[in-house]
Amino acid sequence: MLHLILCLNLYKYIRTKATTFCKRSFFFSLFDSKFNYSNQKETKKMSTSDELGGEDMHLNGDSPGTVNRRFKDRAEKVAKTKEMLSKQAVQTKKMLSKHAVKIAKQAEEHERFINKVTHLLGVLGFGGFCFLLGARPQDIPYVYCLFYVTFVPLRWIYYRFKKWHYYLLDFCYYANTIFLVDLLLYPRNEKLFMVCFSFAEGPLAWALIVWRCSLVFSSVDKIISVLIHLLPGIVFFTIRWWNPATFEAMHPEGNSHRFSWPYVEDKSYLWTWLFGVPLVAYTLWQVLYFLIVNVLRRQRLLRDPEVMTSYRELSKKAQKANNIWWRLSGLLGDQNRMLMYILLQAIFTVATMALTVPIFLSYKLHVIFQVLKVSASIWNGGSFLLEVMPRQVIVKEKKKSENQVRQPVLQSHEDHCQF
Repeated sequence: MLHLILCLNLYKYIRTKATTFCKRSFFFSLFDSKFNYSNQKETKKMSTSDELGGEDMHLNGDSPGTVNRRFKDRAEKVAKTKEMLSKQAVQTKKMLSKHAVKIAKQAEEHERFINKVTHLLGVLGFGGFCFLLGARPQDIPYVYCLFYVTFVPLRWIYYRFKKWHYYLLDFCYYANTIFLVDLLLYPRNEKLFMVCFSFAEGPLAWALIVWRCSLVFSSVDKIISVLIHLLPGIVFFTIRWWNPATFEAMHPEGNSHRFSWPYVEDKSYLWTWLFGVPLVAYTLWQVLYFLIVNVLRRQRLLRDPEVMTSYRELSKKAQKANNIWWRLSGLLGDQNRMLMYILLQAIFTVATMALTVPIFLSYKLHVIFQVLKVSASIWNGGSFLLEVMPRQVIVKEKKKSENQVRQPVLQSHEDHCQF
């Protein structure tokens, strides 16, 4: 809830400022294009007069010196306009930052109340989702689509402010975008469904367990992180086993026994669309991610160590804990930790995608896997509330007390300086 309030206020403020800036930019672009056209016209005149006789006078009566001065004056005006716009852009950015900090401080003052409201809405929402899952499983895909198109843009606004926006290039968002395309545009495409099933019940589902995603109802950010990994698996579970249309197709008329889809008996077909093709799609994402983060945006990341990526966060946590992941990533030396990170992630993806084949074939195994995922996220949420959150509260209270001690000292120093 704290994040949503910050995102919405930032969005309103940015929209107002962006409208003003775009109008000025549009005016400048018109002026610039007109200026370029007149310059080309005058240059053409000069070249034509020189070719015809090398006369010192132009057709309009101006000398080359006058034309050059005019050209120089216009160039100076353009440079001044560009400088003015760049200064305004810097000032707007500063104003946005100040406004965001002000909103964050106001939200912190009511943090406990906001967390209570978030917890209430989170529990009610989770209960409503469970009811809908049993009453109308065919509507679960639409609930997921509404969740994704609503909360992911808000998360981008919040993460952009926190310099975490490179997280949205991770595989989970890449996969969720493909899920959205499948559910909204190609809901009856069986091959695309199998690719999405492999993503949802493979890397995304196991990331929920391995990376200890926590279901904490008082934190919007943690709820969104859990649902991005958990919801797709539930969606494709309902389509695979509970959707009335799919369920009817799996029951021939006059026979109540559960039948498999026609293509399930073909093992090579299963391995192709549940393992081979998804692996190719994952490789494509990995190449694009490497090019964007490690090639195109490399200098930007080196200039600002506060900008976070998944690799930076995981390596920082692993180094601090000195756990097995940090030791494994250092097998080829510190200079090759990124390469080892990519290799370990590829092994994790291959292993989890291979496990989707038996899950796809067995209803009982699939149900057990759903229970395991939900239980793991709730367990991690309990661990966070009982172990991590008390430490965070102690740190916050300590900082507040330090700030309260500093303020009187600074005030007395200012009063002394005035005298």
